[in-house]
Amino acid sequence: MEKKRLVMVGNGMAGCRTLEELLRIAPEMYDITVFGAEPHPNYNRILLSPVLAGEMTIQDIILNDWDWYRDNGITLHTGRKIVKIDRIARKVIADDGTEAEYDRLLLATGSNPFILPVPGKDLPGVIAYRDIADTDAMIEAAATRKHAVVIGAGLLGLEAANGLALRGMQVTVVHLAPWIMERQLDKPSADMLQASLEKKGLAFLLEKQTESLIAGSDGRVSAVRFKSGETIPADLVVMAAGIRPNTTLAESAGIHCNRGIVVNDTLQTYDPKIYAVGECVNHRGIAYGLVAPLFEQAKVCANHLAQYGIGTYKGSVTSTKLKVTGIDVFSAGNFMGGPGCDDIVLHDPAGGVYKRLVLEGERLVGACLYGDTADGSWYFQLIKDGQDIHAVRDHLMFGQNHLGDVGHKGQTQAASMPDTAEVCGCNGVCKGTIVKAIKEKGLFSLDDVRKHTKASSSCGSCTGLVEQILASCVGGAYTPADSSSKPMCGCTDMNHGDVRAAIRDRHLIDIPTVQRELKWKTPNGCASCRPALNYYLISTWPHEAKDDAQSRFINERAHANIQKDGTYSVVPRMWGGLTTPDELRAIADAAEKYKVPTVKVTGGQRIDLLGVKKDDLPAMWADFAKAGMVSGHAYGKSLRTVKTCVGAEHCRFGTQLSMGLGVKLEKMLFGMYSPHKVKLAVSGCPRNCAEAGIKDVGVIGVESGYEIYVAGNGGIKTEVAQFFCKVGSDDEVMEYSGAFLQLYREEGWYLERTVHYIERVGLDYVKGKVVDDAENRKALYERLLFALQDYKDPWLERAEADAKSELGREFRTLAIKQAMKA
Repeated sequence: MEKKRLVMVGNGMAGCRTLEELLRIAPEMYDITVFGAEPHPNYNRILLSPVLAGEMTIQDIILNDWDWYRDNGITLHTGRKIVKIDRIARKVIADDGTEAEYDRLLLATGSNPFILPVPGKDLPGVIAYRDIADTDAMIEAAATRKHAVVIGAGLLGLEAANGLALRGMQVTVVHLAPWIMERQLDKPSADMLQASLEKKGLAFLLEKQTESLIAGSDGRVSAVRFKSGETIPADLVVMAAGIRPNTTLAESAGIHCNRGIVVNDTLQTYDPKIYAVGECVNHRGIAYGLVAPLFEQAKVCANHLAQYGIGTYKGSVTSTKLKVTGIDVFSAGNFMGGPGCDDIVLHDPAGGVYKRLVLEGERLVGACLYGDTADGSWYFQLIKDGQDIHAVRDHLMFGQNHLGDVGHKGQTQAASMPDTAEVCGCNGVCKGTIVKAIKEKGLFSLDDVRKHTKASSSCGSCTGLVEQILASCVGGAYTPADSSSKPMCGCTDMNHGDVRAAIRDRHLIDIPTVQRELKWKTPNGCASCRPALNYYLISTWPHEAKDDAQSRFINERAHANIQKDGTYSVVPRMWGGLTTPDELRAIADAAEKYKVPTVKVTGGQRIDLLGVKKDDLPAMWADFAKAGMVSGHAYGKSLRTVKTCVGAEHCRFGTQLSMGLGVKLEKMLFGMYSPHKVKLAVSGCPRNCAEAGIKDVGVIGVESGYEIYVAGNGGIKTEVAQFFCKVGSDDEVMEYSGAFLQLYREEGWYLERTVHYIERVGLDYVKGKVVDDAENRKALYERLLFALQDYKDPWLERAEADAKSELGREFRTLAIKQAMKA
């Protein structure tokens, strides 16, 4: 039977959950095409705040990676916005002219942030907070700007404020209402939350109405003016004042909209061939912004797309269980009470606990919890089911574990919950579903439960409860994995250390052999384990293992950093931050020839060409090769830069020749792949202008030689490097630094920075291997040079010999061709 054509506009959580449900019940019914305006696969928008705070990365929040679309035969168009729906011809048209015909169309266009209609709203530095691009913009601004103003003290605004504060900005939260999070909290709980946030450094201005945003001399936002006449400084303004359903496309196609795309109980619009789900939808007069209702919609919509015709969506009872900047908050139902309602309140400011239960007759109709939300799921179940609580009213405030016959002493909350109790509100998963999956499928880990039930896979607030259920089902067989015993990924039960040891001890030299010998669970591995295996192989057996290009990320294969708009960033290497007129001329020529829109000096003393088209990369690198310039590896888990100050070569305070040593170090380490990126710096005197104190290896010149520091990190969480040793010569700097880096290369786990490696094994252990044991140090140094010899000699020859020699030119051209081929 010929497949029908399903086109989905929008690539967010609600739409992709609909596809997941559809593929589960009718995998062969449709050829599916998806258009997403962002250049990313489906990701968890709820977890953008941990990314902003530096607790997670973008990769950590991807829900369905590129392979998922490919494996399910889904045609995915990212970075393309649908601008027209032709309902007569039944096709959609994107902004780049791409067209796709449909038999059924699913609109999942989500919502748009509400931007206050005030003068200055379009100034540079004024942004919303809805997607990865907004998050990236805030991270970039926090690196160079001081004052941030967040307009809106709802959940999103507070999370944005917290993330910016953690990145070092002075943050003021402006809110129109009398208290923060007024839609989720009553005033007493909001006041407690505000007091806690003020202790974390946030400032609040309540009942303030923004009149305008003021531009500075550079044309960027510089201040916020209120209607009261007060003005506060602002280098960054984040609009978090609410969202509006994105109905522009639907309205342009004549689809009935009224504060959302109007749908019936089957999620069908007024056009029977067009469905809609998610934040763009108006169902029975309500537009939902929380994940759980959207996933309920997705399940019903998939049922009707599959032509089962038995599901209906009647609306959702919503709850909010959140972790606002590390503080637990829960609310559900009518938590504000009113006429005909009774309140039961526990208010303990000193203990940081507030509980308000709202009863109407003999039923619980609302709950607001602050600080202690362990019973939130139970209260929510009572509200949803409309249960008569007369028998337990006296004990209701103290939670489910204090109900006598319902639970027994020592029994966990999970053990006493009925199977019908909802555990994961985001995904609508009850305890019985989790227990059944654990028993029938033999699950023993949290990751397994997430994979089979989706419980704990969205906001993560129910993780502890899911772990309790798992522990109560499998007893002693369940042991929460710590960082050292956690498997590399779902493809294996072995951790990074075990895999590294097996590769070394069994002399394994290629990925298929590793997977066969170590009994990998999947035939080809995954995006997590393949890059790690590739690194472990080439670092353990540098001249035997073959570098597998397909196990590298796209940035490493293309020798360039992919950007959010799909173009690339190209960074030629500048040894030690030094350059020449010829190199600058080559960069300028390339920028003009390939129409590069942005040329920027990096923090690592190089020049970055931003906005390069992928098709231009091979030719651009070939042009750079002719000028004797090589890749700066700005994209790789490798040596990035060796930053230098001018040192004794020029500076009147300099005690050592920092530029010359920096160039030596960078050329020695050129081509060095490592568990994670590595940055070095050489300062010519203790004034430390090259910021050596926050590098993986920092070298500081003193009168009698050099002090070496290791395991610094200038990233999200700045870590000051630790003193390693003192040496007297350039050669010793190279030997000690090289030995340390080789030890890290041999023992570090993939994606583990030097600071985390040192935390894991201890600085004394590393000193014992490198500083105290001269024989072992020399052996490590020799292994490093041996591993890098294919990179080292030709490029040192290029720097010292005639850059226009025929031999040098031939070698460079060959190397670039090989790199691009890989």
